[in-house]
Amino acid sequence: MSAPREEKKEVRDNKNAMNRLAFQGGSYSLIISAIVLAVLVVVNVLATTLPSTWTQLDISSAQLYSVTSNTKVVLNNLEEDVTIYWIVQSGEENSILQNLLDKYDSLSDHVTVVKRNPDVYPTFAAQYTDETVTNNSLVVECGDKSRYIAWSDIYQEELSYYGMSMTRSFDGEGCITSAIDYVVSDELPIMYVLEGHGEEDLPETFSEQIEKSNIETQSLSLLTVDEIPEDADCILIYEPQSDLSEDEVEMLSDWVYNGGNLMVIAGPVDGEDFENLNSLLEYYGVTVEEGIVIEAERTNYVYYPYLLLPNIQSDDITDALIEENYYVVMPIASGLTVLEDSNAYGTVTVLLTTSESAFSKLDGYSLTTYDMEDGDIEGPFAVAVSIESNNGGRLVWFASSGFLQDAYNSYSSGANVDITLNAISDMIGEREALAISSRSLDYNYLTISDSTASMLKLVMIGVFPLVYLGIGVCVLLRRRSLQK
Repeated sequence: MSAPREEKKEVRDNKNAMNRLAFQGGSYSLIISAIVLAVLVVVNVLATTLPSTWTQLDISSAQLYSVTSNTKVVLNNLEEDVTIYWIVQSGEENSILQNLLDKYDSLSDHVTVVKRNPDVYPTFAAQYTDETVTNNSLVVECGDKSRYIAWSDIYQEELSYYGMSMTRSFDGEGCITSAIDYVVSDELPIMYVLEGHGEEDLPETFSEQIEKSNIETQSLSLLTVDEIPEDADCILIYEPQSDLSEDEVEMLSDWVYNGGNLMVIAGPVDGEDFENLNSLLEYYGVTVEEGIVIEAERTNYVYYPYLLLPNIQSDDITDALIEENYYVVMPIASGLTVLEDSNAYGTVTVLLTTSESAFSKLDGYSLTTYDMEDGDIEGPFAVAVSIESNNGGRLVWFASSGFLQDAYNSYSSGANVDITLNAISDMIGEREALAISSRSLDYNYLTISDSTASMLKLVMIGVFPLVYLGIGVCVLLRRRSLQK
């Protein structure tokens, strides 16, 4: 009788020991879990105090939540305090803009972001602008200088030329960095725009981008001065309707050869001969052909053979467009021929070229056919060149008067203005605030064929579940075999 009792007692002791071990194990697990949870809470609290640049990863395709190295350079070079006033009602803050402003605030001790609720401060914005101020507009201020940034400039919507589609983009970083660069700069580059030859006004889009790039523009008549102003960083000749005088051309030629920067945007004008103006190119071995360039290669024009889609050649001015697969549209252009001995006084770089099939119609605006006729000049031609004189001056020539017009710039998705700004930047020296582009908010849809869609459905709905089920069955059978 004693043996069964001892066995029962031993069983009870074993169970009690197992229970104690289980309790100890459970208590240990509970303590470890509590410690891990406490650590996670502390880490989470500490993480909220870290700058957003350390804690947020931007995986958006347009990099909406990141700032470029250009902005970081501008912020790192700040020596004065800059205040960004965010004009917004409570609860109406745009999340993308808020994230961007947090980046500026965290990247520099000289930048402070201050909210101004128009309900609380109804007259605050009136001291900076006469425009109607909407939510999420900004004012950037440093000392006595300030710049107002409207929400419509930050979040841009633009109809296509035919009004069939809407493109959307976010230009917050470009606007803010440009404004900071403007308010902290004592001197800005000056571009003189030549007048006195029936020149057209600068197109609206181009003018806005020049202003955003913090380049001051002033008018200049060479007939009223003895020399080109010393503070001129660049001179622009835009769409002249009549030729320059010999004295004007001589003044410009000497200025470029001795280190000045000149940009010419001039194409054929009906009934006008630009013999004097074109001589600026002849000095460097480039001739301007008579007539209007007609493109015979269908892939090198849009809609009409005189609306050219030239080939873009690699250069510091054009590489950014090549990388993004942009096209430049050149309407009604003159053909430029670069002679073999063109390096006598400087170096000529061809930026845009026609196809081998292009030719110049001598009939010009009076042409009656797009076919090549006797007397027409065979191509190919250059339609844009960049020339560096032996003394460091620069001459950039676009052989089309109207290619900066808003309509043609819209055709090119902004590439016409971009290549012009790149050329100006290359001449006057790179400024960090010039190179920040807006970020597209449009979706890029993936289009696939019906057969590909069917295959993906089969794989995702049929193959993958069966594979996972097979793996589960194998794991279950293996565990049972190990238990046995």
